[in-house]
Amino acid sequence: MDKYWINNYRMGGYLLFACGLINLRYQWGEPDILSRSAIIFVPGAAIIGATFVPALLKVLARREIKALIAIAGIALIAFAFSN
Repeated sequence: MDKYWINNYRMGGYLLFACGLINLRYQWGEPDILSRSAIIFVPGAAIIGATFVPALLKVLARREIKALIAIAGIALIAFAFSN
């Protein structure tokens, strides 16, 4: 099985995680910033963690899951920049 796509998941997860933490830092005085930033960095951490669990790698390898995570990732990045 070709597993080059695992790196794509990890880089996407790191992107979400970093954007969430940057959002938290730069908007620290705003109300509800912790929950809004958690919406961004928690899925990133979950994606990173899922790439290290062998049972979840089979799920992540499915085409529909790849598309779903890509769409969700793009939506979360858009949320991070518009937030």
